[in-house]
Amino acid sequence: MTNRIHGCNEMKRQLEMTCDLHSDLFECADRLVLYNARFDEYGIIIHDGGNSYSVIQFCPWCGKKLPNSKRDLWFDTLKASGYDNPAKQKIPMEFTTDEWYRRQRKRNKRARW
Repeated sequence: MTNRIHGCNEMKRQLEMTCDLHSDLFECADRLVLYNARFDEYGIIIHDGGNSYSVIQFCPWCGKKLPNSKRDLWFDTLKASGYDNPAKQKIPMEFTTDEWYRRQRKRNKRARW
């Protein structure tokens, strides 16, 4: 799974940052942003002891437009496949990563030919 970097060098630096003290990025106060590949979305980490983040639409450093989140599409796609409660159901492995929309994009490209 490749990490698509949007924005500028500072965004790239932040996303690739590792911490010698914290294995969990939500525990490290130096980590400011994250990329969630499953939903193709970026967020600012909320350092409150949990795993929350606020989705952002623009790079905080350069202002470049970031991709639209695929979160709603993820839920809609799963629901159309019969998974109406993915938190409690065992969902296909491809939906735990970005594979679900990458495969969908490949199928759509082939269908156009």
